[in-house]
Amino acid sequence: MLDVTIGVPLIILLVAIAFLSGIGITTIGPGGIFLTIALYSLTPVSSGTVAGTAHATFISAGLVGSAVYVHSGEMKTGEARMMALILSLSSIIGALIGTYVNSFVPRTIFGLLLGIVAMSTGITIIYRERRDLSPVYQLNVARREGQVILGVLGFALGVISSLLGVGGPVIAVPALILIGVPMLLALAVAQVQSIIIATFATTGYLIQDNVSVPLVALVGLPLLAGVVVGWKVAHLIDPARLKTVLGIVLIVVGPYLTL
Repeated sequence: MLDVTIGVPLIILLVAIAFLSGIGITTIGPGGIFLTIALYSLTPVSSGTVAGTAHATFISAGLVGSAVYVHSGEMKTGEARMMALILSLSSIIGALIGTYVNSFVPRTIFGLLLGIVAMSTGITIIYRERRDLSPVYQLNVARREGQVILGVLGFALGVISSLLGVGGPVIAVPALILIGVPMLLALAVAQVQSIIIATFATTGYLIQDNVSVPLVALVGLPLLAGVVVGWKVAHLIDPARLKTVLGIVLIVVGPYLTL
């Protein structure tokens, strides 16, 4: 495993960012992207190690996030469980493919892809919220058509998330919102799927020796603390406002990533 030596100021900064990232994971979804950005921008590790290390921390974050949303009731319905099951199973192959492809992606292209995904998703959400548009598709998970669409979406999310080293909720929450899933339900389902994506992605990166155990230990605990805080915040804020914040956050971080 890679031994990363960093100074005290950077340690403090990474811990703070990890905590805020955890809040974002369970409040709006794309919190994990900030941890990936921090590892990518502030440490000397390769893009593969950035992705592998981030995913290793997202396993426990997904477990804690799923537990708190089960506690608050979002994951107790048959619809929620069906959505989580389909998304999770279909993302497995996608996660392994994304992990493999990552080894061929140069660091500069890695940042460009991450920025494009963030900006395009954020712009779409803000535009649709401002226009008060209906979802691009109204998901009905009880119908075969809805299950197929959810399966294709899960596969795509697995590829993108594992390739770019971002947690499942970063892409899953915006995508689910666009197909008519309520904000809190989207957040809850995305937590479950993130466990699967992160586990298989981490396995692939471990095989490539692209997981930094010191960094995982450093940012893991503050990330989990943030996940619990974020879950509480999500239940105190109007879902419509959460969507707007989600879009703004994605747009703001996008240009920086492409540099």
